[in-house]
Amino acid sequence: MSTCQNLQSFDPFADALKGDDLLPSGTEDYIHIRIQQRNGRKTLTTVQGIADEYDKKKLVKHFKKQFACNGTVIEHPEYGEVIQLQGDQRKNICKFLIEVGIVKEEQLKVHGF
Repeated sequence: MSTCQNLQSFDPFADALKGDDLLPSGTEDYIHIRIQQRNGRKTLTTVQGIADEYDKKKLVKHFKKQFACNGTVIEHPEYGEVIQLQGDQRKNICKFLIEVGIVKEEQLKVHGF
């Protein structure tokens, strides 16, 4: 008679539970770069998920000089500190974060049209 070897317990939602209360589950490993349409042709680029070890205000200061745009750090109730920049800066931010070594390319999630 054959025996059944596959009786270990497997929780398919285990990785969903590893997130803390500050971030939605599954977002702590990625840096999300989103674009939001304002009015007319105006857009906002938001960057969420940069680790706390980096000073976001210094990053914004460098982004503003490098990309010739305005920006700020806002406190979002669900996502924590989020960087906001004027205009569509998705490609510029991706290129900068990879070149400086803050993030690897597979850790970036770019959203938008």
